Amino acid sequence: MPRLHVTGGNPLGGTVKISGAKNAAVAIIPAALLTEAPVRIENLPDIQDIQALVEILQYLGVKVVWETPTTLFIDASTLSKWQAPYELVKKLRASYYLIGALLGRFGRAYVPVPGGCDLGPRPIDQHIKGFVAMGANVEVEHGLIKVVANKLMGTEIYLDVVSVGATINIMLAAVRASGKTIIENAAKEPEIVDVANFLNAMGAKIRGAGTDVIKITGVQELGSATHCVIPDRIEAGTYMIAAAATMGNVAIQGVIPKHLEPITAKLREMGMAVDVADDQLHVVGTSNAQPVDIKTFPYPGFPTDMQSLAMVLLTQATGSSVITENVFEGRFKHVDELKRMGARIKVEGRTAIIDGRTRLSGAPVKATDLRAGAAFIIAGLIAEGETVISEVDHIYRGYENVCEKLTALGAVIKQIG
Repeated sequence: MPRLHVTGGNPLGGTVKISGAKNAAVAIIPAALLTEAPVRIENLPDIQDIQALVEILQYLGVKVVWETPTTLFIDASTLSKWQAPYELVKKLRASYYLIGALLGRFGRAYVPVPGGCDLGPRPIDQHIKGFVAMGANVEVEHGLIKVVANKLMGTEIYLDVVSVGATINIMLAAVRASGKTIIENAAKEPEIVDVANFLNAMGAKIRGAGTDVIKITGVQELGSATHCVIPDRIEAGTYMIAAAATMGNVAIQGVIPKHLEPITAKLREMGMAVDVADDQLHVVGTSNAQPVDIKTFPYPGFPTDMQSLAMVLLTQATGSSVITENVFEGRFKHVDELKRMGARIKVEGRTAIIDGRTRLSGAPVKATDLRAGAAFIIAGLIAEGETVISEVDHIYRGYENVCEKLTALGAVIKQIG
């Protein structure tokens, strides 16, 4: 199995270009199944989750052509199946978007329970609640989710918890339902807005994306469209924290600064210099990083996806910091691995107390999930000696050319095996 070897001690410097947003792209690609007309999706990241989705589409009978390394042509007029294969679905969590898309197109979808990172309980009960409210019958048998509707009808749906996945999945199904669907307590992430913009470009009628009430008026058919995926705010945040942790000086290009305001605010609170331009951020680290308290929340709060990376940075602060994880129960699994590198962290329920002024040492660690893997890379960049990271497929699920991008910034990182 491949491993990443990271040698610490080099401040990052230079410029890095951010790829398309993983969490938007993995929903936009299934959304293309809702139309019989051809579509073109630009600025897709070259990551394993996207490759897995393309394989699923091809299995379903869809014509898929890479026109450039980042531009995908999709013709779903040849879509001939509504059951996705387990071997491909288990690779990514976002495979559940196939349910909403296939349900909207065919009135039925058979999709195995999705895979992806193990972040504790992540039920899809809110997705199912929405489908049932629109008139679908849902059965879960032997790990297979079967959703069938004679006719999808628009209705009012109140989400019990704010869920990005449920918001998007219900939106996909509602686009071709009869009548109006209203999603209340909807998630407000930028990726939801991006998916809605793509659907509207195809002829959907969606209003309110980015607010907590989304209104969808169903249409009988959708047309063709070309759409450019927004920049990945989590990848951008990763390089922001990497620059800060290594006391580096990095320009991060091709971003939407507003999407990064929660991260920018915390870095400034710690004493980092963050300069903002139209589509660029410039981060300069400091040797006198101040401790801060962080609480993760749905957007526009501090992203749960950045929690493990922020934890690494806080080990270098001048005092103790507290992180409260309010989104996923199982998002502290990386703590034991960080302790192997010398971190002093105490976990109590959903709260972690991080002692700063910690000298990290290189050690063998295992990427417990996608973002934890990125956190271990940053830990390796500031540790003494060499850090060896295993289970790196997690990292490649969400980061494009991570070794090449970091090497260009002066990091010493390479894949072995």
